[in-house]
Amino acid sequence: NLKGDMVVQEGDILIPEDRNAVETLWPDAVVPYVISGELAHREPDIDAAFKMISDVTCIRFKKHSAELSYLKIQDGNGCASFVGCRGGAQPLYFTQSCTVGNLCHEAVHALGLHHEHTRMDRDQHITVQWQSIIPGEQKNKKDLLRGNTLNLPYDLNSITHYGQFFFTADGSPTMLSKRDGGQMGQRTHLSQLDIQRLNTLYHCVKYTIKKCMGIQRD
Repeated sequence: NLKGDMVVQEGDILIPEDRNAVETLWPDAVVPYVISGELAHREPDIDAAFKMISDVTCIRFKKHSAELSYLKIQDGNGCASFVGCRGGAQPLYFTQSCTVGNLCHEAVHALGLHHEHTRMDRDQHITVQWQSIIPGEQKNKKDLLRGNTLNLPYDLNSITHYGQFFFTADGSPTMLSKRDGGQMGQRTHLSQLDIQRLNTLYHCVKYTIKKCMGIQRD
């Protein structure tokens, strides 16, 4: 149930107040998954999205066997994912209209990263044009400034960043960069800082994550 559960999707963000990315990593940087029958024909796209991540990180995706925690990729009302590993069969919603880039975006959320534009330092880098946002959709850019910066620079080009015109009511930008030039948000590739974030989050040089809901550090 997309409305009843706390999920992140392209059009809605609901994140538990008492959790953050670094508390919900997947054990040993391995993400088991199963694809529901109605999406079997999208398996090549799903594989391509996962490969975008596994090619540049130590994170691996594998078909589910007996693992207690795994992603259940299923059809839904939109492209949506929980943030981080929650335990059990964890839904990741992937509709027929979702692209490979959309799925990569959601997989990055499932790995533990929030939207880039919800970082605590967001307002130092962008200006939100509240008057241009569709009424009722302001929540997607407001009151959720809790994304972990991981001590890395703000990234307008992140695959997790909303585009400049997301949720526009009148065709005008809903976000403006405080820097000149550069694209804001895209769904085609992981940016260099996305790659750094994932490798930092998962300690890709050395990591000992022992269970879904916690980290054991050396």
